[in-house]
Amino acid sequence: MTSVKFVAEYDPASTAALVLFVGDGGQFSAGAEAVNKASGGQLGRAMKAANFSGKKGKLLEVLAPAGVSAARVLLAGIGESAKADIRTFEDLGGEIAARVQTLEAELVADFSGIADLAVGTDVAAAHFAHGVDLRNWRFDTYRTKLKDEQKGKLSKVTLVGVADGAKPLVKRLAAVATGVAFAKELITEPGNIIYPESFVARVKAKVEPLGIKVTVLDEKDLKKLGAGSMLGVAQGSVRPARLLAMEWNGTGDEKATPLALVGKGVTFDTGGISLKPGAGMEDMKWDMGGAGAVAGIMVALAGRKAKARVVGVCGLVENMPDGNAQRPGDIVTSLSGQTVEVLNTDAEGRLVLNDCLTWTQTNYKPKVILDFATLTGAIIISLAHHYAGVFSNSDTLWGNLDRAGKSVNDLVWRQPLSEPGGHYDQMIDSPIADMKNLGPREGGSITAAQFLQRYVNEGVEWAHIDIAGAVWRPKAGALHDKGATGFGVRLVDKFVSDHFES
Repeated sequence: MTSVKFVAEYDPASTAALVLFVGDGGQFSAGAEAVNKASGGQLGRAMKAANFSGKKGKLLEVLAPAGVSAARVLLAGIGESAKADIRTFEDLGGEIAARVQTLEAELVADFSGIADLAVGTDVAAAHFAHGVDLRNWRFDTYRTKLKDEQKGKLSKVTLVGVADGAKPLVKRLAAVATGVAFAKELITEPGNIIYPESFVARVKAKVEPLGIKVTVLDEKDLKKLGAGSMLGVAQGSVRPARLLAMEWNGTGDEKATPLALVGKGVTFDTGGISLKPGAGMEDMKWDMGGAGAVAGIMVALAGRKAKARVVGVCGLVENMPDGNAQRPGDIVTSLSGQTVEVLNTDAEGRLVLNDCLTWTQTNYKPKVILDFATLTGAIIISLAHHYAGVFSNSDTLWGNLDRAGKSVNDLVWRQPLSEPGGHYDQMIDSPIADMKNLGPREGGSITAAQFLQRYVNEGVEWAHIDIAGAVWRPKAGALHDKGATGFGVRLVDKFVSDHFES
């Protein structure tokens, strides 16, 4: 993670890349004006030549300008000052990090003389550093032949002209970025490295030093409990199933009612006997994205010592085609006692989540549950990679998630859901069991959510968040490279901050 330091004034002898801010119409900040003057107007001439006017999100790079020792100056457009908000500065930080991460070890961002923003200068600076931190994450673990010019170098951010009051926010956001990075790490690792047992080991090593209590159920424990739905998915793999529970309590009250998070952790999904096509199957290493998000959320909350009680439960299995694998047509008995006719072994995530939902409610008695899952390809058809789909039995819960998502750009979009016994719910009725794990081709994401709703206790507010499109993106964004996004960590951090902390 990038380190952040604060200085009162810019040192013109610094060789680090220098970020200066320009408002709409080419209005220099005080820091930019000083460097422009020192350079004999070089910055202004460069802006004119490039037709750069300081529009929001635009960047102009000036190499080796006169008057300063910086190797490069990056002019960052903030647009209309009164509308320059948290998102403006986070996105600028991310875009700049992507541009210089293989070029520079340090960024210096001069906030001197920036006024009349939509947020305070200290807040803007902290979120700029946060954007750098988020976008600067790289996964080079298995790249053994990188040339020096291809390696990540950016490790420091210096904020100029920013009061010490920004330090607590920088520290808080750094903890969140650590959670996002951990989720990305878990999701990006291949299936031969991350499987149920190794997922547990890696998460335990990360979260226990933060004060998170960990409980692990192995295959024997799950059989004793009667988690037949989850175990049915795992039975075709040599990797045994695990249920991982993490508990953070920052309230000081052991009896505080927790927020519950449940994550789908299919560490690799071949589809089982209902085998997926070979093309693109390598992507199914991220079918544990829900569990990765939950682990990242717990790291973020504990890292910033959130004053809330939160439990995170991950159902961890590998779905493989083996002589012992579950067959289409099998009937399994879930932990709740309800029976499921398995029409398709590739509709396995819901078979893992249902037992996790039952176990979580039995052991923690939450009033609010959020489950995260890369559950359906159908949600990608509906929303592409821009939003996660939300199915909820509570208008209030949905509204709170929507506002939190918009605040941090983890965007969610509500999808329809029937009451128990309603038209969508009837689509998963089975003629020989309590339900089937697959509805018709139409409404695939909806019927998957209807299946899960049958395992939510009366009176519990619940939201199912289908992150299949949001957890892994084919193109880079301002705050993430192509690949794992860490979606859900910032969403829940904001949700907890707004509704579970006083």
